[in-house]
Amino acid sequence: MAEIKELDIERLEQVANMLKAMAHPMRIAILKHLEGDKKLTVTEIHELLGIEQSTTSHHLGILKDKGVLCSRREGKNTYYFLKSNILMQVVDCINHCACE
Repeated sequence: MAEIKELDIERLEQVANMLKAMAHPMRIAILKHLEGDKKLTVTEIHELLGIEQSTTSHHLGILKDKGVLCSRREGKNTYYFLKSNILMQVVDCINHCACE
């Protein structure tokens, strides 16, 4: 029984860390641009958002580190994409609740 509780706590900590990583306006904007199975490079994302490439890389690193994003290297480019599109339902749900 204690073993199950430890696993649950670890899982809850992972979920909390994912939510913390997503809880930033610029990171939410990044997630919105990656919605729908899109794969974008750092350059494409920084141009879409109009922010510095280093800032974009920083935000992508946090999202990837916490399991929100994945990346794939293709030639000279690294493409970032959502680990799961279900994550956008969380963002949309919170956005809906904030507008009520």
